[in-house]
Amino acid sequence: MRIRVIDLETTGTEKTDAVVEIATWDLFEGRVVPTGHAQLINPGRPIPPEVSAIHHITDEDVRDAPPFDHSARYALLGDVDAFCAHNAKFERMWITDELTGGKPWICTLRCAYRVWPEAPGHSNQALRYWLKPEGLDRQIASVAHRAGPDAYVTTFTLRELLKKASIEDLIKWTAEPAILPRVPFGKHRGMSWKDVPIDYLSWVLRQTDMDEDVIATAKHWLRK
Repeated sequence: MRIRVIDLETTGTEKTDAVVEIATWDLFEGRVVPTGHAQLINPGRPIPPEVSAIHHITDEDVRDAPPFDHSARYALLGDVDAFCAHNAKFERMWITDELTGGKPWICTLRCAYRVWPEAPGHSNQALRYWLKPEGLDRQIASVAHRAGPDAYVTTFTLRELLKKASIEDLIKWTAEPAILPRVPFGKHRGMSWKDVPIDYLSWVLRQTDMDEDVIATAKHWLRK
């Protein structure tokens, strides 16, 4: 089984934004395997300075880089059984089913919520330092918020998840709303959902502006 892990850096967080870097790593039969693909991409528009401040990619860096379509198709080549990203909902705004042939996805963020609700944080880097996965090379993993290092770290998170759950479970959880470990808003912000009073869970379900993950989490703990 070969799972290709993808990370993108972009000009922003909306679907109307553009990709500036793509990188991939593979998890093959439990081994973290380099694909050799990490490519800057010309987004065809300026990179906002506040975004460059996150990934440190500038207009000068991407001026002579190839376009996204060419780079993405090259990055996805090969006999791959599934695709993976940390917060895959983001990557899938640009890595479409047309590019992947409709193969299944695994979101390590959604799955980490399920498998490790007790983790102190569920970002790529928080999980990295909490899990301390064997074999992770700190030099390769640096610097955060670049596509190559982030894809590398995500591949180790995926490997650790597969020690706790089957690939079928990970694909299933990815397709479902997330079960959030902590309340992200309001008077109970930061509290574990399992400790939230029942009347507050009921109140959440009466609201019309909650996202699907919050609704699914409230329903999950009401059933519990």
